[in-house]
Amino acid sequence: MPSEHESGAGASPGAHAAVELGGLLGAALRASQRGRLSHFIVSEDSAAIALFGPEHTSQNLEGDWYGEHAGKWLVAAARAAGRANDAGLSARVRRVADHLVALQQPDGYLGTYAPSRRFMVPQGAKPGTWDGAPALRTWDIWIHSYMILGLLEVHRRLGHPEALAAAVRIGDLCWRTLTEGGIDITDLGNHHGMSATVLMDPAMELHFATGEQRYLDLALRVLQQADADPALALLQRGLAGADAAGIATGKAYQLCWNLVGLAKIHQATRDPDHGRVLDHLWHSIREHHLTLGGGPWGGVAHRSREVFNAPGSFSPQAYVETCSTLAWIQLNRELHALSGEARYAEEVERSAYNDLLGAMAANGEDWCYYSFPNGRRVHTTAWRCCKSSGAMALEELPLMACDRAPDGSLRVNLLGPGIARLPLEPGGRVALEQRTDYPFDGHIALHVEPDAPRRFELRLRIPSWAEGATVQVNGQPFSQPVQPGRYACIQRLWQPGDCLTLTLPMPPRLQRRALHNTQESRAPDGSPVRQDVLHHDYIAIMRGPLVYATGLIDGFKTEETVRLPVKDAEGAEGDDAAALELLPRAPGQAPVIRLKPLGRAPVDFVPYHGADGGIDGGWRLTWLSLAPPSAAASSKFP
Repeated sequence: MPSEHESGAGASPGAHAAVELGGLLGAALRASQRGRLSHFIVSEDSAAIALFGPEHTSQNLEGDWYGEHAGKWLVAAARAAGRANDAGLSARVRRVADHLVALQQPDGYLGTYAPSRRFMVPQGAKPGTWDGAPALRTWDIWIHSYMILGLLEVHRRLGHPEALAAAVRIGDLCWRTLTEGGIDITDLGNHHGMSATVLMDPAMELHFATGEQRYLDLALRVLQQADADPALALLQRGLAGADAAGIATGKAYQLCWNLVGLAKIHQATRDPDHGRVLDHLWHSIREHHLTLGGGPWGGVAHRSREVFNAPGSFSPQAYVETCSTLAWIQLNRELHALSGEARYAEEVERSAYNDLLGAMAANGEDWCYYSFPNGRRVHTTAWRCCKSSGAMALEELPLMACDRAPDGSLRVNLLGPGIARLPLEPGGRVALEQRTDYPFDGHIALHVEPDAPRRFELRLRIPSWAEGATVQVNGQPFSQPVQPGRYACIQRLWQPGDCLTLTLPMPPRLQRRALHNTQESRAPDGSPVRQDVLHHDYIAIMRGPLVYATGLIDGFKTEETVRLPVKDAEGAEGDDAAALELLPRAPGQAPVIRLKPLGRAPVDFVPYHGADGGIDGGWRLTWLSLAPPSAAASSKFP
């Protein structure tokens, strides 16, 4: 029998919670549904679907990746259609899926390449380039991976057995190719195979959808080949404590997607080594490779903009690829499903409210390929990967917002306006409605409406930054300690009309980072010599989960150095309260935070996601250079 799974493509239509998000996230979902999902692909004649027709495939020797858009659109559009009960979008998804299924070859192939360039045909070994690309460029397995996920999602959301059967035929073709065909998966993708070993994820989704052992075996074979390649060695390097940047080329998008597949394998096998690799690499990415807004970043002093930099690197001009944000959100979704730990849900929320929304335009059509903590907004072209990835990432959020844990308890994972209708064990349903201005305000009223008095446990996530948070049930203080970074667990007989109130202190707070370079050597006598040859300090502002940014300083400057009040003669300790002022706000509007440096006019900051007005060419500055202590020491408090 098919097994249950958080993203389980094998689940029957209607088996999932009904979630309607409001506020910032709800507005983004509606814009995406009206924009990219409704316009990019409308029928079998749309350009992204015409790629699969014989007129194109018979002569496509380019080795391109553009076929991924079809699978990504099927995933996001099927979810949006089912979530919003959009009959028109549902009909378009079915029509496109039917057309693609009709194009599938008898052997199961459903891609965009000419016969001589298909993944079943050896294309030559990797020539030893820095990115470990095959001798002939190919993204064929990558395209098929997204096609499997898209077809499975169509079946899951819209009840489409032909789509499921087509996905199964692709999986069987992959199995035959990697076994009877004698082809190694790492020869079918760049970045030392990581662009092909992502097949672990859709293989596991086929296993969850069908219950068939052969798809788990397929995922395990891919993992075995990924680990056997010396340049990739996914498990070996993870177990040895390698940083994420040291796995193959450290390509952020591909590595995170590989880890999504590994997490699903771990769910099925419970191999402790898999769990150790996942935990280690999650911490590596979380601690060393994210912007303040929660997006995986790279591109500084490296030949690729999308590859993790060395741990400890920092730059205000870091690159965040929107595709990488999608894969990071998906990885945290899977790890949350495995463990139930609040930290993974918090990472999804941080990425969503900052770097994801910050890459999206209000029209729901335009997205940034790259976003920068400090830099100019640039909307990318229609064919770029990130426009489809952004739409997919948004559709992860309703699935993650509220859910039912394996033990039957209900979890509120993402904070913000919205309503979720969840099934209860052993029967019945409950509606959970958040009434709040979050993330602009820290007061959240959670209205609990079971269909009848019912006893169950409700788990409410308390953000790690929320020191002093309080919880009340029907106006009475919650009897247990409220711990930031954990769930507050309330088990009781819930009555219709019950209300749980969460109050989160949200003072503005300064974040500090340093850009430095230290050289270590030895003196003639053998003693160690350590010299800090480069050191620049920066500050940024956060409030609650939101990163704040300003526009061009004084209307034209792309950077600025500021001095802050200090408490001691050496200037070692700044004072956030003296430097920051929270201005009054109108209901529903983001509060403005005023930075009050010494020696210059104040600078007003607003949430990063909207600081550039969402306009192509707009500027955002998150980090400001901080004057060295000697420059500020004369300005200490009286």
